[in-house]
Amino acid sequence: MASRSLLFTLRRKCIINSEFGSLWTLEKGKFGRFLSSGALNSEAVEEESNSKENEDHLRSRILRLRLPKRSATNIIQKWVNEGNIVTACELRSISKELRKSQRYKHALEISEWMVTNKEFELSDSDYATRIDLMTKVFGIDAAERYFEGLPVSAKTSETYTALLHSYAGSKLLEKAEELYERIKGSNLSFTVLPYNEMMTLYMSIGQVEKVSLAVEELKSQKVAPDIFTYNLWISSCAATLNINQVMRILDEMSHNPGCNDDWLRYIDIANIYVKAGHLVNAESSTVVEAGKGIMQREWITYDFLIILYAGLRNKDKVDQIWKSLRMTKQKMTNRNFICILSSYLMLGHVNEAGEVLDQWKQSTITDFDITACGRLLDAFSDAGLSEIANKFHVLLIERNFDLTNLSK
Repeated sequence: MASRSLLFTLRRKCIINSEFGSLWTLEKGKFGRFLSSGALNSEAVEEESNSKENEDHLRSRILRLRLPKRSATNIIQKWVNEGNIVTACELRSISKELRKSQRYKHALEISEWMVTNKEFELSDSDYATRIDLMTKVFGIDAAERYFEGLPVSAKTSETYTALLHSYAGSKLLEKAEELYERIKGSNLSFTVLPYNEMMTLYMSIGQVEKVSLAVEELKSQKVAPDIFTYNLWISSCAATLNINQVMRILDEMSHNPGCNDDWLRYIDIANIYVKAGHLVNAESSTVVEAGKGIMQREWITYDFLIILYAGLRNKDKVDQIWKSLRMTKQKMTNRNFICILSSYLMLGHVNEAGEVLDQWKQSTITDFDITACGRLLDAFSDAGLSEIANKFHVLLIERNFDLTNLSK
């Protein structure tokens, strides 16, 4: 089986140092440190950071601006007036550090200063960053006006994607779909990112059936899916209880030469984070960045991991992840319950499915999705699990759920 072969490869490539909580990988004939949860000395890091800030550099001056009302632009101009040289590379580096600290206003002011001083030529990434920062500081309308006011030469794949990201983040479906059509109709070359943005939006608003359509569009344009594409695609199929499609996707991943390395690294990191209990709910915006070699857009989510390990027939991992999810402070959703139920059905564990239903009954969730619940009820009945089907039916009645539109 492809999934078992994949799991065997994973075990061969990972060496976990349980004493230090570190992950090592064998890559290109060398051992390299990939992730560590306990090796850094926090006091030494803090001391080094403080030492840097005490030095008189443009970076240290700007980072000392703790209050948003203070101007980074004034600091830069004063630095220049003192006879110092400012480079675009330095300003971009400072801006990146500010964004990581969520100091978006000061980061935007640095961008404004670069625009004002004509000797700096803005790159496509600079324009895209400005769109993201304007969304965070002034709102989506300001970002939209800025994008539409850009010259044609600056309306690139990066700026289109940045605006689409803003729409998706604000769950503005109509505007996002309109821009998505403009993207598809343009002569620009796009990566997988716009498709992932739309898939993320569809998942966030409950229109999971549209995720597969985005995947079809992606493939028709000869764009290679990445690990996050598979994350969303599998999660959407799990949410609609399309278990056969989940298994087909897992098989596709195992045969995709461009996905294998990312897949293995992704699972490596997942093992560490699950063991350490550091993962967060997939519904939360505060998700774990996977680390070196894995981009921010390839975040780990609980639902994805649950269905992946179900596909690998690893019930212990499914149990462990579900337990970790229930222990988080994040609000559980019906999608979380549907995902774990579909996984236990895939594994053929009826008792565990019944226990999950009991947990669902004890929760305070009221946002039941009528389509997903109908599929779940059908799945129980089709599997001959009449007792569980009846229990689920009673649960929906107790929650005053409208059963008239559920499929029979």
